[in-house]
Amino acid sequence: MKTITKLLFVSATLLVFSACKNETKTEGDGSAIESSATTSASTQKQGQAFIENDESKPNVLQIAIGSPVHTTLVAAVQAAELENALVNAGPLMVFAPTNAAFDALPAGTVEELLKPVNKEKLAYILKNHVTPGNYSKDFLKKFKKLGQASNENIAVEVIGDDVFVGGAKIVASIPAGNGIVHVVDKVILPAN
Repeated sequence: MKTITKLLFVSATLLVFSACKNETKTEGDGSAIESSATTSASTQKQGQAFIENDESKPNVLQIAIGSPVHTTLVAAVQAAELENALVNAGPLMVFAPTNAAFDALPAGTVEELLKPVNKEKLAYILKNHVTPGNYSKDFLKKFKKLGQASNENIAVEVIGDDVFVGGAKIVASIPAGNGIVHVVDKVILPAN
């Protein structure tokens, strides 16, 4: 966990510093010219998700960013522009499908969803993986359904010691500063 946290903070630091790098140069006539390593301020990402914080416990978004098995999830969150929603105070439970879970979808599905024209559809699917609360896997065994941020209810099923949420098996759980990340083996698709 410490390695993931360190990698997360190094990545976040590099991102912040590269996004903020501006230089002012002086022309021969004394006038100032400003050059930027990034696009204009109007196209830069803004909000709480993009503020560097190396003192707090990582939030659910930072945990996903630091995980090598959640790169597809992170790309989807970024394409849907949901970063700021995942860093709020919460508490949030995020059911985080692995890259293998996304790979199990029909061929071309992920690529199609990542297109800008499908941003709202992608956001809806991702919201189906988030619910308010901070419940352990064992505590979730007491539930029959969970209300998701997508306004859908998904079933909770217990088989032996395994917990399934919306048909996805919880394979690991990682506490976060604003909730918990439950790693799941399947993408939880909305009923609608």
